[in-house]
Amino acid sequence: MKIALFGKGYSNQHQQYLQLLLDELHRAQIEVLFYEPYLKAVTGQLHFPTSPKSFITFDEVKNGIDMLFSVGGDGTILDTVPFVRDSGVPILGINLGRMGFLSSMSKNEIVEAVNYVKEGNYLLDKRSLLQLDAPANLFGEINFALNDLAIYRNATPTLIMVHVFVDDLFLNSYYGDGLIIATPTGSTAYSLSVGGPIVSPGSQNMIIAPIASHNLTVRPIVIKDSSVIKMRIEGREEKYLMSMDSRQSPIGKEAEIVVRKCDFGINLVQMPGKNFFSTIRDKLLWGMDYRNQQTNYYT
Repeated sequence: MKIALFGKGYSNQHQQYLQLLLDELHRAQIEVLFYEPYLKAVTGQLHFPTSPKSFITFDEVKNGIDMLFSVGGDGTILDTVPFVRDSGVPILGINLGRMGFLSSMSKNEIVEAVNYVKEGNYLLDKRSLLQLDAPANLFGEINFALNDLAIYRNATPTLIMVHVFVDDLFLNSYYGDGLIIATPTGSTAYSLSVGGPIVSPGSQNMIIAPIASHNLTVRPIVIKDSSVIKMRIEGREEKYLMSMDSRQSPIGKEAEIVVRKCDFGINLVQMPGKNFFSTIRDKLLWGMDYRNQQTNYYT
């Protein structure tokens, strides 16, 4: 078995966990290829059981890699997507960050994670992506996002208006700081912070959620993911900002924006005993009622 190991940076506080991961992979006779910039970051900090090999491109991942390990937080997983794309290579997230909503395994579960992978004792959780059809070259060939696409004002005090059409039917003109189009995966990210609903993966939906709407009657809406969303920006500025997950680019207000569900999805590795509902309870404290706690806050 061959895995790709992806990370973005090294911290001394993670040294023991990274070393444990390398040792366990070696014990399980799993071959490891490091993301080349990450290999440079950890060289001299870790002991390599065998001479390390590296990868740098999507083509290297799709040809012969069985699984990609993302070591970090949720942002690290988002950055792995361009290296996986439509290859079907599953992604296992090992959380060294804070929230770790997409990174299903904690740093204290590394031994269990490697054993599960070695034994094939896991499920694949398919997640849908968004695709930007227009403007065609705004993000080059990486025109897809796992979490969301967002349009927002370009660090100016003036608000932005976004006119939205769903399947060529006018939906609304959103006036405020911007607008988010989110997948079910992204429903627990930026969309959640602006009051969007939690949507379970596989529900075949997209969320349209305004950012700081200037109209109090406007709320997020959930639509079917077979829809095509078209948008047009109106405002005093000539340039605004668009993001797709962790990537960002300026966009002119004259541009027509077309968004739809991507033709392919990605596979997140789900370990035994873990699922989306347990994750929102554990990570977001969903449904926790402090009235059931015995702590006396007044003493």
